[in-house]
Amino acid sequence: MTPPGPVLVVTNLDDPTTDLVIDELHGRGVPVVRFDSGDFPATLSFAATLTGDGLAGTLTTPSRTAALGHVRSLYYRRPSGFTFPHLDEQSARFAVAQARYGLGGVLASLPGCRYVNHPHRIGDAEFKPAGLAAAAAAGFLLPPTLITSDPGAARSFVRRYGPVIHKPLSAPLYRDANGVSCTVRVAEVTGGEIDDTVSGTAHLFQQRVDKTTDIRVTVMGERTSAGARRRSPRARTVRGGRHP
Repeated sequence: MTPPGPVLVVTNLDDPTTDLVIDELHGRGVPVVRFDSGDFPATLSFAATLTGDGLAGTLTTPSRTAALGHVRSLYYRRPSGFTFPHLDEQSARFAVAQARYGLGGVLASLPGCRYVNHPHRIGDAEFKPAGLAAAAAAGFLLPPTLITSDPGAARSFVRRYGPVIHKPLSAPLYRDANGVSCTVRVAEVTGGEIDDTVSGTAHLFQQRVDKTTDIRVTVMGERTSAGARRRSPRARTVRGGRHP
């Protein structure tokens, strides 16, 4: 009988959450191959063959080799991006695209593999408008939300639904004048603070809702579990169950 294949763990080097998952897998005797897609091509290589029989081949790290056709599952969590510092800007841009659609495409197409979560679904979830539309379609109550590049529309929205917060549609890191890594903060905004610079790109405005509890739901197949954290620092488990 062929032994079960490994779990591929795709993440960055400094990820303590993933360390805990790997420790648990090791404790259960599950083989693990951990790598960062950003290690490609310096210390990570792969060779995938696609024929009428499907996808096969190998992925090789400095310490492990995984048979791509026998990977049992893939845990995808915050890998770093592809970089090609030895190439000029145009060549590096080309190389990054090939790596993304080549290695990324292979990792998203492993036969019989279970994903936590599938990279394509993670990409879909990064689009806040799509997530909000899906939540509304599922019956969730949403605070009034405006996504716009029109300063007038933004001011009208604040007048109608205030208090309103402004939040980024994505949260890329940037460096301030002192070289410190920062991100865009979520903050309340007034109509008087909205000027014509809003027209420079897309912005998200949302009616502020005071909260008492944060709830996170994890879905694994048909099994769900939920946890709630109130304003107190202690967290407590709420319930687990199955989808109807």
